[in-house]
Amino acid sequence: MLVAKLSSQGFNLVRFQKRTALRVVASAKNTEGARVMRTAAVRGASSEHGFDYDIFVIGGGSGGVRASRMASSAGAKVGLCEMPYDPISSDRTGGLGGTCVIRGCVPKKLFVFGSGFSADFEDASGFGWVLSEPKLDWKRLLDAKLKETERLNGIYERLLDGSGVTSYVGAGKLLDNHTVEITGQEGSKESVTARDILIATGGRAYVPDIPGAELGITSDEALNLTELPKKMVIVGSGYIAVEFAGIFAGLGVEVDLVYRQALPLRGFDDDIRSTVYSNLKERGINQISSCQLVSLDKQSDGRLLLRTSTEELETDVVIFATGRIPNTTRPKLGLESVGVELSATGAIKVDEYSRTTVSNIWAVGDVTDRVNLTPVALMEGMAFVDTVVRGNPTKPDYENIPCAVFSQPPVATVGLSENDAIMRGVRCDVFMSSFTPMKYSLSGRKEKALMKLVVDSVSQRVLGVHMVGPDAAEILQGFATALKCGATKQHFDQTVGIHPSSAEEFVTMRSLTRTVGGE
Repeated sequence: MLVAKLSSQGFNLVRFQKRTALRVVASAKNTEGARVMRTAAVRGASSEHGFDYDIFVIGGGSGGVRASRMASSAGAKVGLCEMPYDPISSDRTGGLGGTCVIRGCVPKKLFVFGSGFSADFEDASGFGWVLSEPKLDWKRLLDAKLKETERLNGIYERLLDGSGVTSYVGAGKLLDNHTVEITGQEGSKESVTARDILIATGGRAYVPDIPGAELGITSDEALNLTELPKKMVIVGSGYIAVEFAGIFAGLGVEVDLVYRQALPLRGFDDDIRSTVYSNLKERGINQISSCQLVSLDKQSDGRLLLRTSTEELETDVVIFATGRIPNTTRPKLGLESVGVELSATGAIKVDEYSRTTVSNIWAVGDVTDRVNLTPVALMEGMAFVDTVVRGNPTKPDYENIPCAVFSQPPVATVGLSENDAIMRGVRCDVFMSSFTPMKYSLSGRKEKALMKLVVDSVSQRVLGVHMVGPDAAEILQGFATALKCGATKQHFDQTVGIHPSSAEEFVTMRSLTRTVGGE
């Protein structure tokens, strides 16, 4: 029955039987012997068909590296290709570690730390510290960031090598459903074959189609500015826009944040969005909301003029933080020529096991445009290994994925927002607390922290936990585990708080704010 069910889901029966046998071998008492037998069996399956590799991965970002390492450790013969390292991505450059390590999460968080000191210096006076005027050495910060991303790029290379993965420097392109052509830096070409191919090329910044858009920059260039401008316009209201607004404002740049919505962070809980709006304003960031872009021009004095539907803004730099799109065309991967279907947005279509429309080609991470977060790409990569290498068909679990926005102060959330719950027809009890964090009681800072619980009125299960405030990401990681375990409001109420802390507010909220949704 199980074999029939898997066959109906599109799994190759012969492959499944071989992998089932491998799982039996792996359960033997002699673990090392089982590992060797498993390795021989899996590699034998590829060699009997004349393939160079069992698995070949195109893309060396978080998902691709994790999948390749774990696949190799599980006994598969694995190869991977990634374009040469560069802090700024292009048709010919990338680097092991991908966007997150080289030009995303990691360098951005380093800049969040660096820019946050300006607020700390201001707050220090309230605690009795007398400081001379601090001065930022931008070049020193930039050099330190570059050195760290280069170090991490090297670590990823060593991790692959230590796991037995063969790495190629170059761009991968599908010639057929088992053959990948790798184009090197000097234009050299090499072809390899594999039983299964995994696409993990991530995403890239989207630039809006307006006249003069080429005069603006994206987050790639923003993390590598040789000089800090006096004034900057950031277009967008999502993660990247809000985070960069806080970074550059904290570094002393005058920042205008321009977006189409009434509030930043579309898709987040509305109370979170309102609090972030107020905190951005408190940090001196000018927000131009509910407007459309018209054009971007360069003036005779070299400055830029951004025209929107409501006003015109003169600035030194314009950053387009208007989202990211699947990286299926830069460079071209040859997907359509082998029958891999794309969505209207250019994302690779996959089933619930990350299989594309070609049976032996798979895809994980941002290139599939499912949940575009680094830890999700890691999860999808692990599920791929379980399915394809270990013979244990595994679906990624997208329920209750926590996430954070490293605004200043940060946002973190897990589970359903109030609006999400209402849209699902769930009757919910909402508990909410807004307060000034203890640290600000002496510094005089006006920013607010917000904590919110969305609770199913009938079962009392906690459906959503949301926070704006210092250390939000660190606090919410633990509560994400609680939601995975099905925690109820009673569990929260029975938990003893850590005092004095902001986190204790989540387990001391007793007064119902409102009940919403349902019939």
